[in-house]
Amino acid sequence: MNYLLDTHAFLWYIDGNSALSDNAKVIIEDQSAVKFVSTASLWEISIKISLDKLRLTLDFDSLPTFMDRNDFKNIAIEFSHLQQLNQLPHFHKDPFDRLIISQAITENITIISADQHFKIYPVATIW
Repeated sequence: MNYLLDTHAFLWYIDGNSALSDNAKVIIEDQSAVKFVSTASLWEISIKISLDKLRLTLDFDSLPTFMDRNDFKNIAIEFSHLQQLNQLPHFHKDPFDRLIISQAITENITIISADQHFKIYPVATIW
């Protein structure tokens, strides 16, 4: 099965944060699961680091290596994702979350997220 990690789920996995649910951790560590991290999440992380609103346990430049070692695939932002975003109701205002939701809808991927706002949209979520 395919999964798209919300930004906080990815960050909590990186840091070994206990806020990551046991279920999410099992899925992330499942060798047979295909796990994606959106370019939108990497962009959000970059912005927060540059504004001193986020510190990682590893250097930002080492994220691609971390992703490779942990079998995370990057999902780029495609025009089809933006078309979906353009049609997405504005129940949730966070632009990064909205793009992740649009990617998941377009690609038919389940989102790993604790964010309850995601459940308002026609997308599968798991936590």
